[in-house]
Amino acid sequence: MTTASTEASPAMSDAPARGFSPEEFAGRTARAQRLMHQARLDALLVTAPPNFRYFSGFDSQFWESPTRPWFIVVPADGEPIAVIPDIAAPELARTWIRNIHTWPAPRPSDDGRSLLRDVFAGLPNRHGRIGAELGREMALRMPVIEFMALRDVVPGFTFVDGSPCLWQIRQVKTPAEIRHIRHICELASDAYRALPGLVSLGMTEREVARALRIDLARRGADSTPFLPVISGPGGVAQIVCGPGDRRLEPGDVMFIDTGSTYDGYFCDFDRVYAIGAISDAAKRAHETVWQATEAGIAATRPGATTDGLWAAMQAVLDAGGALGNNVGRSGHGLGMQLTEPPSNMQGDGTVLQPGMVMTIEPGMEYAPGKMIVHEENVVITEDGAELLTKRAPREMWRVD
Repeated sequence: MTTASTEASPAMSDAPARGFSPEEFAGRTARAQRLMHQARLDALLVTAPPNFRYFSGFDSQFWESPTRPWFIVVPADGEPIAVIPDIAAPELARTWIRNIHTWPAPRPSDDGRSLLRDVFAGLPNRHGRIGAELGREMALRMPVIEFMALRDVVPGFTFVDGSPCLWQIRQVKTPAEIRHIRHICELASDAYRALPGLVSLGMTEREVARALRIDLARRGADSTPFLPVISGPGGVAQIVCGPGDRRLEPGDVMFIDTGSTYDGYFCDFDRVYAIGAISDAAKRAHETVWQATEAGIAATRPGATTDGLWAAMQAVLDAGGALGNNVGRSGHGLGMQLTEPPSNMQGDGTVLQPGMVMTIEPGMEYAPGKMIVHEENVVITEDGAELLTKRAPREMWRVD
């Protein structure tokens, strides 16, 4: 028996068109270049798949192979320049990128280094600074030793941290990006609501995850790379590892979080389920976290800060008797990656702007080793926060 019925899959016609127009990418590049001028950067060197895709529209399952590096150079003026392995040239030529340099990778002795050197040599040198993915929540997708060698063969330029510029441009989403995120949030919301019809006592966490993953794919999700399913009597001890082979028992609380994608954009939100009758203490904790989520949504508006957003949620949790929250923050940015800056926490200091997509994620430990967490996804508008997810019920969905 369940308290939520299954629903039909949404029609494929409801999905946003895949990909983005050349005008969308030209706008992204122009905004990045305005920030680059402010930061006194002559170029950005992009290597990581999300950043590569952000400026080019190119995606490939070949990202799973670490053998070949991929590069995009965003100059301070003009169109991006791609330096890529030969094997990718036919597909990249289908994107809006027109300036493409290739080499027969893999060639460990010089995997694109000479081509990059020549590209940088052809750029105007106004500030002598090239921004690279060296900072917060960034990573180079090239061997570090190759990056060090590249610095030595590019005269007249110093490589500096370009991550503030990259995050500033990616933090505020375009309307087209928001449509993608809204779509995957709605798909996952419907799958969560239908899940009690697929779950029964005695199933393992792993079996629940498999059922949900299949349903997400049936509804139109491209992938579900993040899907913890964790259960425990009255609550869970952690929210990042799992699923395991533990079987659902009466009195359990089951926590499920999903980072599913549509055309390169993530949702990231959780739901909690009561397995039969649960304790009054767990119910009270769930109500506290639900109310903290309400407070977080209400506090999310242009001009507010991530510190203030955290404080609004934490006040409700403290009043509800929270013993702590080992997550370390109460939400974060969301987009082409499961988690992006900023963080809803003390000391982050980010000022919220229209177009930012955020998770509202208060959680509390209400007894030793027992946590309950809520999470919703919102986009900041001129008037406040608009839900992208379908709001979790005030009382947990129940599985009997």
